[in-house]
Amino acid sequence: MTIDTPPEAPWLDSEERAAWMTLITMLMTLPAAIDAQLKRDSGLNFFEYSILSHLSQPQEHAVQMSNLAHLAGGSLSRLSHAVSRLEKQGFVTRRTGSDGESRCVQAFLTPAGYAALVKAAPAHVREARRLVFDNLSTAQVRQMHKIAHEIAEAASPDSVRRIDDAIAQAERAEREGRADPCVPGGC
Repeated sequence: MTIDTPPEAPWLDSEERAAWMTLITMLMTLPAAIDAQLKRDSGLNFFEYSILSHLSQPQEHAVQMSNLAHLAGGSLSRLSHAVSRLEKQGFVTRRTGSDGESRCVQAFLTPAGYAALVKAAPAHVREARRLVFDNLSTAQVRQMHKIAHEIAEAASPDSVRRIDDAIAQAERAEREGRADPCVPGGC
C-alpha cells in the first residue's frame, strides 16, 4: 500500500508574499480598530453595530436570523448571543416568521435600537473614512470594491450573494427616497 503525496503547491513569489502579508495585517488590524472606536463611542461592538445596521435597511426593519448571520458575518450561535444582548438593551426583538413556522425566526429593530444606531453612525463613519476612504482615491475605492468582491466570492459565494442583495436593496431605498442618510447600510 502506497500513500500518494499531494503535489507541492507553488510558493508565493516576492510580490505575492508582500501582498498576502499586507492583506493579513489589514484583516487583523482594521476590525480591531473599528471595534475599539465603536465600543469607546457607543458601547456597541462591531458585530452588534452590523446587526443593527442590517436590520435598519429593510422597510419593516426585520431580517430572518439565518440571513442576518450571513450579513453580519457570524454564525447563528454568535448571532443568537449578540441578539440576546441587544434584546436586554431593548434594541432588538425576536418574533416567529409570519408563515407560522417556529424555525423561521426574525430579528426586529426597535425604535430604541434605531436611535442607538443613528447615534453611533456618525462617529463610526468618521472612523471608516479616517482609516480607509481618506487614504484612497476614487479609482482605488472602485478597485478595492472589485478586489474585495472577488476574494470574498472565492471564499464564500453565498455571503457575497447576500451582501450584493443588501447593497441593491439599500440603493433602491436611496433612489426611492426611503434611505436614512444617518444610517449607512452595513457600515
